[in-house]
Amino acid sequence: MPTLILASRSPQRRAILQQLGIRFEVVVPEVEETEDGDPRGLVIENALRKARAVHGDLVLGVDTTVVVDGRSYGKPGDRDQAGRFIRMLSGREHEVWSGIALKRDGAETTAARCTRVRFRTVDDALMRWYLDSGEWQDRAGGYAIQGRGAALVEAVDGDFWNVVGLPVPELVRIAPDLLR
Repeated sequence: MPTLILASRSPQRRAILQQLGIRFEVVVPEVEETEDGDPRGLVIENALRKARAVHGDLVLGVDTTVVVDGRSYGKPGDRDQAGRFIRMLSGREHEVWSGIALKRDGAETTAARCTRVRFRTVDDALMRWYLDSGEWQDRAGGYAIQGRGAALVEAVDGDFWNVVGLPVPELVRIAPDLLR
């Protein structure tokens, strides 16, 4: 089997694949991501764009978005926007959608997963502590559940790894041979 190419700059996705023992290489795709559409369609489209932008026999593209009140939120552009995202999530439940696209010998397979996350009420001190960490950068919704962002979360209903950035059950479902 050819080596998997991960079409992503995400260190979290790399760490998950390493944890699973999957051999892979990283090629960062240069694509323009869409921000329009229903969450499931949005993350699948962006995952496909990433997978299609990279040459190889076995390419994995992944995209993640945070959804509140039917609206998708990607990565905040700056600290102020990250603060607005976290205030919006404070004390509320939201959805985290991830889409994956696997391009294998010209054929494409896609899947998506939704996980519900409930934030605790985030007071000003907790907000400052988190924003000062800088961890919010390059994170959908402005937080990283596997890091300091865990302090913002009260509960997770569904696939934890999906919130980190790679829906492992979906990857195993569409490509079980990656684990062999």
